[in-house]
Amino acid sequence: MATGPLFEAVVLAAGSGSRFGGGKLTAAWGPGVLLEGALAAAFAAPVRSVTVVIGADAPAVAAAARAFDPRVLVVHAPDHAEGMAASLRTGIASLPADADGAFVFLGDMPRVPPAVLGRMAQALEGGALAAAPVWKGRRGNPVLLGRTLFPELIGLSGDAGARGVLQGLGDRLALVESPDDGVLFDVDTPEDLPQA
Repeated sequence: MATGPLFEAVVLAAGSGSRFGGGKLTAAWGPGVLLEGALAAAFAAPVRSVTVVIGADAPAVAAAARAFDPRVLVVHAPDHAEGMAASLRTGIASLPADADGAFVFLGDMPRVPPAVLGRMAQALEGGALAAAPVWKGRRGNPVLLGRTLFPELIGLSGDAGARGVLQGLGDRLALVESPDDGVLFDVDTPEDLPQA
């Protein structure tokens, strides 16, 4: 039986949602809550596991994640107030040692088109170190990060996430065309919710 690379998914869901007024990831979205959009995309990716990194609103976010799918793994970022790097470090450090790469989803991006995820995986299988979706020339999320980048990701600090790591890759970062703008759409304030 042929087996491909072993990819995992990490959903960053530790932020406080301060611009939203708090409680962003458990705000109503369609028939469920906002976090479910990111979880649905993560489970649609070619991955072995889905890990949700929690921090602010930890009990509510963990409960929402487990209610969506009990297979989800939940890890707490104790230093989540530092910013996105803390959540990313925690998520990457929690992955199995044999993981070949990780899709990193943002909990407040509920409209990621599943069709782009398989093509991102193919880019890593073809030799890229990372892959990111693009829509009309703008790079979006989620990103897929190969295992060779994990040590650098675990060393990040601040609120920048993986952006700096990706910028240093040049043509070793594969840019994959997205079928729609869901790779750019995120929810920052309550006013963003009706746009869905």
